[in-house]
Amino acid sequence: MKLGKGSRSAALLAAVAVAAASGCSTRAEDSATPSTDDGAAAEDVKTDIGVDGNTITLGVLTDLTGVFAALGNDITNANELFWEENQVCDTYDVELDIQDTGYVPQQAVQLYSGLKDNVLAMQQTIGSPINTALGPEFEADGIVNLTSAWAANLTEIPGTGVPGATYPVELANGYAYMFEEGLLKDGATVGHIYFEGEYGENGLAGTEAIAEKHDLTVVKAQIKPTDQDMTAQITQFKAANVDMIVLTTSPTQTASAAGVAEAQGLDVPILGNNPVFAPGLLAGPAAAKLKKDLYVASPISSFDQHPEILAQYEEAFPDVTPSLGVLVGFGMSQIMKQVLDAACESGDLTREGVLAAFNDLSEVDTGGLVVPINGFEVGKSPSLQSFILRPADVPGGAETAAEAFEGPDSADIAG
Repeated sequence: MKLGKGSRSAALLAAVAVAAASGCSTRAEDSATPSTDDGAAAEDVKTDIGVDGNTITLGVLTDLTGVFAALGNDITNANELFWEENQVCDTYDVELDIQDTGYVPQQAVQLYSGLKDNVLAMQQTIGSPINTALGPEFEADGIVNLTSAWAANLTEIPGTGVPGATYPVELANGYAYMFEEGLLKDGATVGHIYFEGEYGENGLAGTEAIAEKHDLTVVKAQIKPTDQDMTAQITQFKAANVDMIVLTTSPTQTASAAGVAEAQGLDVPILGNNPVFAPGLLAGPAAAKLKKDLYVASPISSFDQHPEILAQYEEAFPDVTPSLGVLVGFGMSQIMKQVLDAACESGDLTREGVLAAFNDLSEVDTGGLVVPINGFEVGKSPSLQSFILRPADVPGGAETAAEAFEGPDSADIAG
């Protein structure tokens, strides 16, 4: 399955610029004897599942129709665009086997069973509950999997790479920013709306850890991902006189919470984990409230930091309004390229060789697309840093309010 076909004829020059900035290599000219970067002939590289001649197939389990569809489409389009303009070791083309889970774990498990025998690794698996459900299978198959999810429990799955700080660490950095800016004080009351399941529980864990350190009172409101009206939750928060709203939700609930808070006169800042925002919210009735009060802790920066990628994406997908999921997609593709290049250069593009290269990866630099990755150590947050983003009428819908930084409480929460 292929996604979002658009005009890509002029994208190569932009891709070259991106590659040069972020350390990736672009497609080599065709030659009679393909070789890897270290001079070894391609036929000397050991391969097994997911490699056919000079083509590597990677799997994608994304959300194209569920609660994170806007994010999933942009991440996946960016994955595709990256690999159309890049190779592994200047030798291997990469194709993606893209499947839509609809953000339903049972559907994801079924889809994975149909693609796992044909892919070398998983370029993207979206959703904490889906990655959790597939964790035992990923481990049993010895497959490297990059998540579009940042739940702390995912770091316990061998071979699974969370591309940034985990949700608790991310939120700790968000709180650090709010304290630093005088938007929240020790002893305050916060109201936290969070999804049931891994994503929401991870966000709440971040709030509870910070609450213990800073004497915060926490008013909890758990919801289902399908819930859309946040009136009851915001009414509860107003009655409790909260000083800040915290969200570990999807953009749908963010829009409702902001709109209801404005209608009820609850004039307090809103802090969210990175999936809470999408640029489409700025076309809705809550736009003014969001631009005034929403702060998003994020593993990625914004297009104002990467105009070359925005230009490349708009060239390829002129009918799509890009979200910052584009930067996630490019960043995680860059991480996968570094893993596969390392495995290729060691002469082993089997799943075992790719897993070994993944485990050896450290100090991952994606040219600022994703926060610096220290490595993928089991049970630890891969990064301690986050950006802070603010909604704005710009491409992607957000600007960078704070460059990647580590909050004072993050290391204690990281595991």
